[in-house]
Amino acid sequence: MANLDVALKSAMSIEGAIGVALVDYTSGMTLGVAGGSPELDLTIAAAGNTDVVRAKMRTIEMLKLTDGIEDILITLDTQYHLIRPLSSRSGKGLFLYLAVSKSRANLAFARHQLRLIEESMEL
Repeated sequence: MANLDVALKSAMSIEGAIGVALVDYTSGMTLGVAGGSPELDLTIAAAGNTDVVRAKMRTIEMLKLTDGIEDILITLDTQYHLIRPLSSRSGKGLFLYLAVSKSRANLAFARHQLRLIEESMEL
């Protein structure tokens, strides 16, 4: 089981990783951040993406779907942004947010690695 620092460091080892954050989507607060760039303030991006997660959660509830969110993909011109809500009981209300370079990352592999990191996290 990986603690938060190890999990964030593992996410930053994903090919093309720009930055990663663990975010509380009830408050929009980041619980941990690694990486980032002058163009990508992870704290601001993570807080903004809480609205995306909340909206999708509300939509699923209104549709009375029994499915949960595995991940949410936002494709920009030069980046992929992955949002992965944690499924463990201790991770309820949290999501991992990973930004990767579109030209350097393998999207399928990044999604797979993020899933493995989520499964190994101990909060």
